Amino acid sequence: MPRRNKRNNIQPSHVLPTDGAVYWGTQTQEGPSWSFGEPYLVRQIGSSAAKKFYICPGCNQNIPPGVAHIVAWPKETGGRADDRRHWHKPCWDRR
Repeated sequence: MPRRNKRNNIQPSHVLPTDGAVYWGTQTQEGPSWSFGEPYLVRQIGSSAAKKFYICPGCNQNIPPGVAHIVAWPKETGGRADDRRHWHKPCWDRR
């Protein structure tokens, strides 16, 4: 009997969102005061994953590589790399 190499056309049951919300540890929190309480998606970045320099919008100071920090972006209107902002944890906490 010949072997049939038949591919299963399995479709995913749902499409993953492109806003980054599927990553483990992403939480929804109230955004900064200038966003008038708009919900933000927030993810913590560990020191080993911090590879670039960023400027914190809370204090306008550098976040150098190797420093743990927060990444936040608007839940409804965000999702692109241009929408993400990197914050020091204390700056995010007092937003």
